[in-house]
Amino acid sequence: MLNEVANDTGDVKALIRALSDETWYVRQEAASALGNLGESRAVGPLMRLLDDEDEDVREEAAWALGKIGDARAVQALVIALEDEDKDVREEAARALGMIRDPRAVEPLDRTLRDEDEDVREDAAWALGRIGGPRAAQLLRQAMNDGSVQVREAVEEALGNIKAKMS
Repeated sequence: MLNEVANDTGDVKALIRALSDETWYVRQEAASALGNLGESRAVGPLMRLLDDEDEDVREEAAWALGKIGDARAVQALVIALEDEDKDVREEAARALGMIRDPRAVEPLDRTLRDEDEDVREDAAWALGRIGGPRAAQLLRQAMNDGSVQVREAVEEALGNIKAKMS
């Protein structure tokens, strides 16, 4: 619903204000709308939402930051890689891959050892998007992961890095 309002009115300021609404669903929808708009003015307020009490809001904020792709969000997303909720950790890893900032490589290495295989898979995907020799080295080390799903993601990520270098 808020996505439609933003598209019709362009009222980005109202959406940014909605990030502070008392209702979690309003905050979540506002984050989604701002992400869809790619609104860089919302980066600061969205980063603050990564500390929200509601895990769905934190997850949507991470997603929106990835959609916006602003490197100012890297450190906040790195912190979100440690979130108690696995969906938030997944989305933070994906967002870092969307931003493609090399500062995220080492934190994503730690995430390659997350307890959840979906989080490890997204960390591999992100490293493949960021690329570079260090990311490739870390991915090669992850080839021994106990999950077939993660190993397949690692292979694909290494292929992406190789294709970029060609």
